[in-house]
Amino acid sequence: MNEAKMIMVGGFLGAGKTTLLWRVAKLLAGQGKHVGLITNDQAPDLVDTGLLLRQGVPVQEVAGSCFCCNFEGLIGAADRLREGSKADYLIAEPVGSCADLSATLLQPIKDKYRSDMTLAPLSVLIDPFRLREVLSGKPSMNGLHESAAYIVRKQMEEADVIVLNKRDLLSEMDEKVMYGLIEAYYPDVQVFSISALTGEGVDEWLEMVMNADESGLRVVDVDYDRYAEGEAVLGWLNAAISLSGDRGVVDWQGFTGELMEGLREAFARNDSEVGHVKVLIGNQNQEIVANLTRTGGEVTMRGKATGDAAEMILNARVEMRPSELEEIVRDVLEEVCLERRVDVEIGQLQSLSPGRPEPTHRYDSVIDTAAK
Repeated sequence: MNEAKMIMVGGFLGAGKTTLLWRVAKLLAGQGKHVGLITNDQAPDLVDTGLLLRQGVPVQEVAGSCFCCNFEGLIGAADRLREGSKADYLIAEPVGSCADLSATLLQPIKDKYRSDMTLAPLSVLIDPFRLREVLSGKPSMNGLHESAAYIVRKQMEEADVIVLNKRDLLSEMDEKVMYGLIEAYYPDVQVFSISALTGEGVDEWLEMVMNADESGLRVVDVDYDRYAEGEAVLGWLNAAISLSGDRGVVDWQGFTGELMEGLREAFARNDSEVGHVKVLIGNQNQEIVANLTRTGGEVTMRGKATGDAAEMILNARVEMRPSELEEIVRDVLEEVCLERRVDVEIGQLQSLSPGRPEPTHRYDSVIDTAAK
């Protein structure tokens, strides 16, 4: 198999990782590169995987645990893409609530698989609104649980590169404030500002990570009790659902918008902070993608779909017990389906709370690849 370069992009839920990875995959493919993507989640039926597969990108999904706790799953996915798709660039997206990636992923890869893969600098994507919340000392009233915010800070602390995303939503002054926060807390980390959605700044960041030859430059101390609590406060739900209109053609854009707004309002009434809610509704070659990344944020939606039937994947990461999350999702879905005269068949639904992280490997120091 050919040697490949792995570009790993971490960052908390809702930071925009999948949007960036899809844009990067298109840019690299446009340069004649063979690209493979590796997605990761605590359970199957991931919107990210479904969306990328619909775009025709070679994708491997590592489901059921994070990369850190299933290191061989990550390596196996990389090998399948290198062999089956001849991928010379692998783009890996860890679970959004994962931290300690340098110690548990980058150092083992440098130590054990240097002849198979080289590593780009570890890039950590950050949502500007989440950045302000976790670093400004002025969290929003219904912001992240402190242990979840701890994960966000640790992700940035271990980064080789911090990538401030969604610059298209920021004024020039806001962007300067964000840079100031990052530089105050992480003065030795390189910073890029991009919009994964519009593409602004992505070329400059990508050129750097493609040409840099150092990765995992620091291993940070992580309190695994606090880390585990930060993951456990989040309820996770993944569902695969078949939809059909009992009166013919359905306004799927209207259906998706009503569903997402219904969920957002239900979580707000429950005072539960959203990490990320994603919905993919598709049929034939059409799809609608909707996102909500904060309880107080706005639902974003793109794409279109027509017809009398569609398949839906729904992912929700919200600060509440999994049983409560499942009840809300079922109730809102039932209400919208009744209102829109849509029949629903839930093929699979799984709700859970992540277990304590138990990484396959954890190195306590940086591996110097030049020394071997």
